[in-house]
Amino acid sequence: MLRISIIIPCYNAVKTLARALNSCLAQAQVGQIIVVDDCSGDASRDVAAYYALKDARIQLLRMPENGGPARARNFAAQHATFPLLAFLDADDEYLPNALADAAAALHARPMHPAIRLDVQYAGFPPEIYAFSEFEKYAGRMSDTVTSSLVIRRSVFLALGGFPVDQNLREFGGEDAVLFEAIVEIYGCIRMVDRKRVRLHYHPRSHVARFFYRAMRVLKTPDHENQAFRESAERYLENARKIVWQTN
Repeated sequence: MLRISIIIPCYNAVKTLARALNSCLAQAQVGQIIVVDDCSGDASRDVAAYYALKDARIQLLRMPENGGPARARNFAAQHATFPLLAFLDADDEYLPNALADAAAALHARPMHPAIRLDVQYAGFPPEIYAFSEFEKYAGRMSDTVTSSLVIRRSVFLALGGFPVDQNLREFGGEDAVLFEAIVEIYGCIRMVDRKRVRLHYHPRSHVARFFYRAMRVLKTPDHENQAFRESAERYLENARKIVWQTN
């Protein structure tokens, strides 16, 4: 069975990192857990170091300067040693057997480059759950959030990793842009028989903003939409060239 390297970018996540790591350690098929500290100002690094002392699968890296989660994930992917990569945000957690199921699905489908896990949204405000189209938009978000992705390392590196465009760091969307590239170039499926990732609410998160925009509580400024599309098109064009040149 295929084994997995989990990558956790970490920035000031001292309150949630232990929960994320415990959920990783409970997973079968995990060969490596890489925590990338993005120059945290709290004790996140100490939490990761404590766990690394207890389990040799945990490796702690530190970014030379704060560069955002996309750069941290890409940096860690260069240090990953197993054929599958899973990306977990430091404030999210895997549910039981999530990664064993993903590894089995990709083992049974050798031509599939990646798989998505269905997401459980925890602690969100009642008005979001009450939104008449919540399930529709929750499904869309499950197809893009980083913590739902399990991908073959070779494919991730061929695509160039997560986009590190400054527009995307500012406005969000690195995960959505990567998803567009995966779907267009390779295709991707999502396991929908049960929830396998728990994503916790934060009021200023991109996920919360996504739901409020779907509900028309927030409006995306035109310049933000334009910046996102330009960044996405640049990344996709470059990814196509890289993949086609290597095939």
